[in-house]
Parts: sequence; structure tokens; C-alpha cells
Amino acid sequence: MNTPIIKATWYYIIVQNPGTPTEQFVGYTDTDAETTFMPAFKTKEMAQQCFLVMPKDIMNNKYEIHAIIEEDLMGQAQKNNYEIFLLDDKGCILEKIF
Repeated sequence: MNTPIIKATWYYIIVQNPGTPTEQFVGYTDTDAETTFMPAFKTKEMAQQCFLVMPKDIMNNKYEIHAIIEEDLMGQAQKNNYEIFLLDDKGCILEKIF
């Protein structure tokens, strides 16, 4: 019996304080649009470029870009009432993922 191969979709996200008890995915609130969202990227390079222009709380925080499978990302977003927006390297929204 042939088992179908399911291709997983991976995204890149920014993690604040990775590997610590205060680890969390970076998310934002857009008060004009009245939404909270987590930015996601198709490639690590896009995430790195966008990270340079993203607002961040730098005081005593470390940031890393991590790959995450789509199902885990959606689960975390749902658990924390966040939407997920796929961004380009300049921070423009390409599409809403979740």
C-alpha cells in the first residue's frame, strides 16, 4: 500500500528570548486595523531583511529567526488570538495565512 506523501508548509518567524522561560513569538497590534498579528515569512532571508525595520523591544532581549511548521504556527496563533500575516522583506503584507 502506498502512503501519500504530504508536503509540509514551513514559515519563518521571529522569536524573542529563545530558549529561555520568557521565550515568545514576536507579535504586533495594529490599533488602526484593530488586529493583533504574528508576522511570518517564506524565507529566512526575507525575515532577516524585514527584522531590520521592524519595531522591537531591544532592552535585554535577544531575537532569532526560527522555522516553524504551518500547523504549529496556526495552533499558537489560535491559542493567543493572533492572526498570521505573510510579509515580504520590507514588511508589506502579502497575504493573510490565518
